[in-house]
Parts: sequence; structure tokens; C-alpha cells
Amino acid sequence: MTNMARLAGLDCGFRASYLDYATLCTQLQRWADAFPDLCRLRALGQSTEGRTIWHLTLGPDPDRLRPAVWVDGNMHACEVAGSSVALAIAEDVLRLHLSGEDALPGVPAHVRERLRDVLFYVVPRMSPDGAECVLTTGRFVRSAPRDRRQNREAPRWQRGDLDGDGQSLLMRIPHPAGEFVESREVAGLMVARRLDDAGPYYKLFPEGTIEPFDGSNIPDPHYLSDNQTDLNRNFPYAWMPDHVQPGAGDFPTSEPETRAVVEFAAAHPEIFAWLNLHTFGGVFIRPLGDKPDSKMHPGDLALYRQIGAWAEELTGYPMVSGFEEFTYEPDKPIYGDLTEYAFNQRGAVSYVVELWDLFKRLGKPRPKKFVDYYSEITREDLVALARFDSDENAGRLFRPWRRFDHPQLGPVEIGGANPVVGVWNPPYERLAEVCSAHAAHLLRVAALTPAVRVREVDRAAAAGDVTRVTVSVENHGYLPTYVLASAVKLDFNEPLWARAETRGCALVDAGHAIREVGHLEGWGRGFASGEEPLAYGESKGSSTDRRLTYLVRGDGVLALRVGSCRTGWTTLEVSISPASS
Repeated sequence: MTNMARLAGLDCGFRASYLDYATLCTQLQRWADAFPDLCRLRALGQSTEGRTIWHLTLGPDPDRLRPAVWVDGNMHACEVAGSSVALAIAEDVLRLHLSGEDALPGVPAHVRERLRDVLFYVVPRMSPDGAECVLTTGRFVRSAPRDRRQNREAPRWQRGDLDGDGQSLLMRIPHPAGEFVESREVAGLMVARRLDDAGPYYKLFPEGTIEPFDGSNIPDPHYLSDNQTDLNRNFPYAWMPDHVQPGAGDFPTSEPETRAVVEFAAAHPEIFAWLNLHTFGGVFIRPLGDKPDSKMHPGDLALYRQIGAWAEELTGYPMVSGFEEFTYEPDKPIYGDLTEYAFNQRGAVSYVVELWDLFKRLGKPRPKKFVDYYSEITREDLVALARFDSDENAGRLFRPWRRFDHPQLGPVEIGGANPVVGVWNPPYERLAEVCSAHAAHLLRVAALTPAVRVREVDRAAAAGDVTRVTVSVENHGYLPTYVLASAVKLDFNEPLWARAETRGCALVDAGHAIREVGHLEGWGRGFASGEEPLAYGESKGSSTDRRLTYLVRGDGVLALRVGSCRTGWTTLEVSISPASS
């Protein structure tokens, strides 16, 4: 059986369905057992309900330090498509290493070779407790189904499955001041009330109970009413407390999931690219999250423009500025989110993907700011969604309304939308194309890696038994060794260093045993950087390489180790024999 046949035989169906925790664990363990030289499975951390947050390291010789790419999915509980895409990326990386010249059709051989020297860190499900809750009950959970808040006197909604159908849907109650009516075009579809609508009118609430309930007052529903923390507001960069940033948690990294990610990232400065997978919308979101593009370093902006151009080409999704097109309130950034942490504190080329371009599928024109898609939903859009559900989603979204005697509110009807498949995540029938497109894009970004090489340039006799050895330290990668211009200031983003050891011979100048090489530029310029051939047509000079000369006395071997904690290390050994130099 060929390696590719073995790999195909291990598939647990993640490109065609959303895996529960047990099946996801099976998938990861199968890969680790079948390909131990390429796939290492470790626990990144543990959830409060005792589930392991799994972490895959993909690539040969995983302990050899070298540039690495991080991929995470499903930090928000209902966004399970992120797990599928993360697993698809992992499978494509395995395919890259297992199938030789047949790997990844359409990817040039030299790009495949560069990718084979990159490590991939993949966390397919950052919030296993939350995802399991959504997949087994349909209940909405932002990140994890837990609430440690001490202030419990105010009434709040506790979502749950009341009628035992295995889903947590909506409840509707007739009320003369109700804000909703049933659509005349689609039976059972609830739409916002208009002035000319005749009744009956309804109040809509989440299926669940009110805790505590005084017998009369119904609280406003809130997406965090029964689950305290949004993991994507709990990271340390620009963290703000809950009264400023809802969902922030008790303190930065108060949650075991975020703490596990931050601890790993802090110990791995080699991570140069970071993909944070979400749903839904069909958009890539890049830094800056707290400032306009005019405040971004031009080199960083040009790099993201290039990544955005590939995004449009391979996925059809645009890439937008987090601050300029994805702030929910004007000029108010999101605090404590992961990609801003990865960009600002870890110096990584980080970005979010909101998988599943539902708005485009519904034919909705793009607004001036992408984020306005989510708030500018019309009655016509909901009717289009109902038709899409019937025609292309096997009717998975909408459930009929059924009478139910609520223990607190009396007679209600339970039904409405179950958005897990079709809104929050793509239909099963579309999942494979989403996985393939985003795996292809991530691999193209991974190919931007810095690539430090060292080669001998010259070896010549000097006076007596001394040999002069000249080597060239070169960066063959697209990205500079510092990765981002804005990241040069970070303490761990050290320059390249050269360490020289001798066997049998000796350095004439012992001070050259450790030498600072400095940072090296890459060959890439990004997109729309103002440095295209029409403008200048000239190279940057020798900024991509640096020459070092050593004087060595006697016969033996000069062993060089060049690199940094950011780029990893490369070695060169030069045989020294003055008589033959």
C-alpha cells in the first residue's frame, strides 16, 4: 500500500462533516500512529471539563528549530468548520511529505521544497468543551459552557433543550408589543415587524429558562448570559476588563485555553505566521485592529496586500483591515483578541479567516464596511436564506413551531432556526471546497518563510600555517529574518549569530568564535509597495547576505552554526589544510 493510500484510509470524514470530540481525537491519533516521523501529537492543555486540547507538530525532525506556522480553529464553540479546515491543512502537509513529486498539484517543485522545511503547529479545536456542547445540544455557546461570575442576583437567560428534541432553538410568545411577525412568504420564518404588518405579533426568546425568575420580569437575552468568557477577548495584548470589553474574562489568560496558547507561543519564537480560523462571513481580517492603515508600517502593509491578493485568487474572500472594516462600534477596537496578540507581541504574520461566504451566496451586495453585513440584514435576506436552506442545505436550518408548556412562562411555541449548519458553518456539501481553498492559501503563506543558508565562498592560504576562510550567510526566503518590520523591536526577535568551533585547528582571533551577523532582508517586497520594476527596476544591494571571514591556524575542521531563536540554525563544516589551500 502506498503512503497516499494509507493516508486516505485514515480519513474520519472531516471534509464532509463536523467531528465530535471522540472522532476528532481518533483522527489525530490515527495520523500520529501511522506517521510518527512526521506527526507528533501532544497535549497543549486541558479544558475545565477534562478534555485535552490537542496540538499537532507536522514535519520531519520536529525538535530541530526552524521557522514554523501556527494554525488554530474552533475557539468559538459554534464555529466548528474551523476544525475541519485545520485538519485539512494538516492532511495536506502530510501529503506534501508523503507523496514526493505528486504532492499538491499546481504547487511548483521549488515551493514544495521550501514548504518541506517549515514546521506546522496545528490546534484544530481550541475549545473542545464548547464545540461538544454545540454539536450535542445545539445550544449557543460563545466559547466554553462555563460561568464563574459571582454576581448572580440579576435574572439572566439559561439556554437549554426544554422539550427533549436534542436542540436548543427559539421560543415565541404572542404579544401585542412583539417585535416579530411570521413571514407571509415562508411559513414559520420570523422577521422583524414593520409598521404596515398586521398581527399576530410575537416576542422571541432563546429556548431555556430564566435564572433567577421573579415570576413576571423577563430579561433581555445576551449571548454571554450563561457563558462568561469569549476566548478571543482574553488574550493579553490590549486586554480590557469586562465593563469595557464584554467577554474579557476575569484577567488576561484567565481561561485554560488561552493560557495554554500563550504559554506555547512564548516558548516558540520561531512562529512566523499565524492563522486563526473562525466563521462566518467570507473574509480575511488583518491587523491593525486598533489603528487605521496610515499608522501601519508600509512594509507590513505591502506584505498583507500580497496575502490578500492570494486570498481573493484562491478563496474569493477579500482581506480587510480589522480597524477600518471590522469594528462593531465606530472607532472602538476589539480588545484582547488573538491575532493582535500574535502580531504585536509575537511578531507573527497573523490574520483571521471568517469561513463560509454566506452573504455572497445570498446575493447580498457588499457594504462599505464589511462588518455591516452582519447588522444590515433585511427581511428579503431572511427569505433568501430560507430558500437557500431549502434548495442547497437540505432544509437543515428551520424547524417547525410546536406548542410547549414552559415551566415559568406558560404556553409558548418552540422552533425556528438551528443555525449550526448553513449559517454558522457551511453546508456539509460545501465543506470540502472550503477546506481545499483555505489549505491552499495557508500553504502559500507558509512558503514566505525566511530561509537562512550559509555557504563557503573562498578558502586561501595566509601567512604560515594560517588559512583564510570566507563564508556567505544568506537569506533565500521571501520574508526577512525579522519577519515583520514592526516586530524588529521585540526582545526575542534577535539578529542572526554565527558560532564557530574548531576541531584540530584554532581560530587566530578567539573573539570571532561568536559574531553578530545581524538581520538579513528577504527577496519579497509585498504588493503595491512602490518598488515594482516600472518605478525603479533595481535590487536592494547585498541586504540579503553578509560575508564573514575567519583566520584559522593548523589542520582540522571549522564548524559554523548560524541562525537565531527566530529562524532556527543552519550549519557548515569547512575542512582546513593549509598545505592544500
